Amino acid sequence: MPDYAKYYIAIVPEGEIQEKATGLKLAVRNKFNFKYALKSPAHVTLKMPFRYNEAKEQQLIGKLSTFLAEQPAFELELKGIGRFGRRVLYIRVNQPPELLKLQQELGQFCKRELKTIEELADKAYNPHMTVASKDVKDARFDECLAYLKETGFFERLNVDKVALLKKGDRNWEVVVQIVLGTKYHVPSISSD
Repeated sequence: MPDYAKYYIAIVPEGEIQEKATGLKLAVRNKFNFKYALKSPAHVTLKMPFRYNEAKEQQLIGKLSTFLAEQPAFELELKGIGRFGRRVLYIRVNQPPELLKLQQELGQFCKRELKTIEELADKAYNPHMTVASKDVKDARFDECLAYLKETGFFERLNVDKVALLKKGDRNWEVVVQIVLGTKYHVPSISSD
């Protein structure tokens, strides 16, 4: 019987933007003890978590690479703080047409080629970068929201890669970053 792992597909900024967003999540952990969001690197989800045969991970990367080879790079603006109810706090992400097109086409690709199911979050897409979720306590929500709004967040991100992430024992890890508009060459497995 195959072993299935959990994966998701996201824009994962690198360098200074990743450091700044992670720094904000760490500040929230230190000040409010909300730490669940630290289980993943800072990211903008494109495809919600799905299960896939782990033995076929290289084939998954190859299929995803073929799809992403046709996608152009674009720019995102990360600006301000938002919330979903009183349980999730996030960095706002603008919604340029290129992002929405990529997310919709990726959803169709995953359904067709990877046989994933379409989640409600795939249909009602609201791009964001989570700062605190799941372990947010109602008693400290307003204080945390005020802190984040005062701290603020503003960055421009050139999106030229998309990441495949995989659930490890405790955290999500980037398996590969695939450059948009470029075919990723999957290493061949020799039978020697």
